Amino acid sequence: MARYAAVIFSLAVIFGFQAVPGQRSDAPEPSARARQLIRMLKLEVLPKESGYLGIIGKSAQEVQVSGRSLAVQSQNYYMLTSNRPINFLHWLAPDDTHILIEGGPVDYFIFHPDGTVEEITLGMNLARGERPVIAVPGGCWKALRLHKGAQYALMANTLSPEFTPDRVRIGEGETWVKRYVGKAPWATESFLREMIGPNWQP
Repeated sequence: MARYAAVIFSLAVIFGFQAVPGQRSDAPEPSARARQLIRMLKLEVLPKESGYLGIIGKSAQEVQVSGRSLAVQSQNYYMLTSNRPINFLHWLAPDDTHILIEGGPVDYFIFHPDGTVEEITLGMNLARGERPVIAVPGGCWKALRLHKGAQYALMANTLSPEFTPDRVRIGEGETWVKRYVGKAPWATESFLREMIGPNWQP
């Protein structure tokens, strides 16, 4: 666990743990239940991506990836709240599986390396097409947005192989927007820029 506490610290240092990216100045404070979960699970604001993160741990088994040993899997808690409703665009090398624990729903916008896009909703209303588990393949970009009116969404996510700070990229710029704009009705230039948020790369 000490190693993973260090990962959060490393993220703060690498990505600049200043300011409060993703926090809506016009939104109320998180609900009492969200604040309770943040306190009980010891969640911390996630730099750059926004939302709240809590490290659970990692598996003892290891695999070799590009000449280095990595744990087969690592696990986190992740939460979006009414005042931090967006998990800004980022790319991950590992597979990333999200499981809804409480709250929601949350829209997932997934950008595949072949140029295709997906919108999937994490939630418990199966009749409306929501899914309680969403698996995002490694090598994809993704952004998350809490549904309007939802107070919070608490998720668990597993990353395979484990998360390391050097295998994530946060933000994109004009070239990326041109690649994905128009690939779905929701993939407008303004929306893609909103999902990049404060991490726009000129």
